[in-house]
Amino acid sequence: MASDTPETPEQLYSAREPVFPRRVNGFFRSLKWWIMGITLGIYYLTPWIRWDRGPNLPDQAVLVDMAGRRFFFFWIEIWPHEFYFVAGLLIMAGLGLFLFTSALGRVWCGYACPQTVWTDLFVLVERWIEGDRNARVRLWKQKWNAEKIRKYSFKWLVWLLIALLTGGAWVFYFADAPTLMRGLVTFEAPMVAYGTIAVLTATTFAFGGFAREQICIYACPWPRIQAAMMDEDTITIGYREWRGEPRGKGKDREALGDCIDCNACVNVCPMGIDIRDGQQLACITCGLCIDACDDVMDKVGKPRGLIDYLALKDEDRERAGEPIIPVRKHVFRPRTILYFALWAAVGLALTVALFVREDLQITLRPERNPVYVTMSDGAIRNTYELGIRNMHGELRPFYVSLGENSPLDIEVQGTEGAVVEAPADEETKVRVYVTAPAGSTEAQADRTPIRIWVTDGQSGDRVSRDTVFNGTGQ
Repeated sequence: MASDTPETPEQLYSAREPVFPRRVNGFFRSLKWWIMGITLGIYYLTPWIRWDRGPNLPDQAVLVDMAGRRFFFFWIEIWPHEFYFVAGLLIMAGLGLFLFTSALGRVWCGYACPQTVWTDLFVLVERWIEGDRNARVRLWKQKWNAEKIRKYSFKWLVWLLIALLTGGAWVFYFADAPTLMRGLVTFEAPMVAYGTIAVLTATTFAFGGFAREQICIYACPWPRIQAAMMDEDTITIGYREWRGEPRGKGKDREALGDCIDCNACVNVCPMGIDIRDGQQLACITCGLCIDACDDVMDKVGKPRGLIDYLALKDEDRERAGEPIIPVRKHVFRPRTILYFALWAAVGLALTVALFVREDLQITLRPERNPVYVTMSDGAIRNTYELGIRNMHGELRPFYVSLGENSPLDIEVQGTEGAVVEAPADEETKVRVYVTAPAGSTEAQADRTPIRIWVTDGQSGDRVSRDTVFNGTGQ
């Protein structure tokens, strides 16, 4: 018989409950402060570091020169054709994430991820203006009044200033920082700079101030990928259930575990989770729950480490009272050694490529229309496009020639003596003519291999490219 009572529809979505982490002191909180200060200092100050490269090159230590199509990093200069260096660094970054996640869990997420760093900074501002956790929860629940409007407005203003500095610092990596700063202040900077700052300001303000843990849980793909990187040997944050349960606040501690169910670990968690529920996708292994729990254990006279960095493989051994496996054996195992070997191999290859690369590079392309030209005296001439990339910081002469004892003649269009004056840090393209005398073997042959040399007139360095000379084939 059908019931006349209407069923309550199932809720498929619940509104987000803001997370208000409580202030905590301890080793891991101090470590996070240090990492935040160092990373933010590097990000904000790096564009202002000067590096003398000579009169014709920018003096900014780190610069992505879009106009000049080059990347400068202190003494290193990367050209567009050397993008493999950037690709190699990206591969190293990926392998580094695999390595650290396999060994230490989401240590990157908990300490150095930009979302974590800026969220920590925004929470610090929030705590400074509104108070600690209980005061912030009370303010959030109360109706809008003068106090709430004043504190929220001030907080949002400080957040907006931080976000503006964040977006502004980013654009300084793509132009000379002092020059761009003057342009921004006098409203003479390119519109793309203002647009980029506006977008980055808005995203930093929204992600660090409001989205916070939602970015880590829903937007970031790494929590899903990490499942394939971690195993029972991975050192991550865990709760020693065998020691803490049954939890409770009763005075008779004989029948209870060490956990007094104070929820200190939950109140300090920036993700709003309970680590005692086991491994969770939202946990970023920041260690704040360890600091909070250790503080409580000190107060109740229990050993520290109820919540700690540990390997899941050690749980059974601890329950049985056996000694745990040394940390080094968890970290240095076949999987992490393989990741480290691959990471080191890529790094070594990039280092070798950086030191053996030539400061003079050329390109050579034969013109195919027409394949050859018959001169008035019967000589056969081929045309080539020669590109000379002068990677020095000064103008230099380069001499174009053929191999010794070559019966062919070579000349550069518009010059005498086959000399090319190549400006500093540019690629100069010229037309090169190679001519075979009338009746010569090369003029009558179909295709003759030749080698064109380019010599640096100052250093004497030589490079060459092989090509073919097209004759009449008769």
